[in-house]
Amino acid sequence: MHGFDLLAVLSNPDFARMLWRGAMMTLVVAAGSWCLAMSLALVLLTVRLAPGRIGDRIVAAYVSYHRNVPTLVQLMLWYFGIASLLPDAVQYWLNDHGAEVIYGIVGLGLCQAAYFSEDLRSGLRAVPSGQMEAARALGHGFLGAMRHVLMPQAFRNALPALVNHSVSLFKNSSLAMAIGVSELTHAVKEVENLSFRTFETYLIATIAYLAVSLVIMGIGAGLQWRTQVAGAR
Repeated sequence: MHGFDLLAVLSNPDFARMLWRGAMMTLVVAAGSWCLAMSLALVLLTVRLAPGRIGDRIVAAYVSYHRNVPTLVQLMLWYFGIASLLPDAVQYWLNDHGAEVIYGIVGLGLCQAAYFSEDLRSGLRAVPSGQMEAARALGHGFLGAMRHVLMPQAFRNALPALVNHSVSLFKNSSLAMAIGVSELTHAVKEVENLSFRTFETYLIATIAYLAVSLVIMGIGAGLQWRTQVAGAR
């Protein structure tokens, strides 16, 4: 087809429906993997702060693996490798409940947890050591000091890095297409094959990814401003 016609794609109900469903699936995968990554990052940080070197070495190995193996390879390993080791009953259940989406969320979440944990660890190391003694002097135990005194400051210090990695996580959700997740990139590819309008369809994907990434960065900037104001009080 000749000429640029964006409405030829957007005005088609079938194409618009495919793109909308793909965008919603992208948000589901990104949000699910972010929640998993942040929850696991807090666990990894706690293990690393525990007494003894065994936990620290285990977490260090976990972080090293996920930071040095490509995310796409990790997704493939989960979908084609680890899935085959599960009992048949579990595999059947997963296949009936969107196995590719579950493996995509798990693979991306476990990978991103390594980055989040390092961000939080760097933020915690930037907190002055006297803050722990001050918290203990106020009657807080270790967990109370971490929750009410140290971690809020660590989160404030780590916020820029956490926002950057959250944007990376959102963009990496497109890799889930490789294991069959019908997210936005997958939908765009299908629409392009049906409409033969390559530039228009990929322009829509570009605008969508850019818009959501800017929203995430804007939310991060707002949180950073609020934490700075709260910390200055």
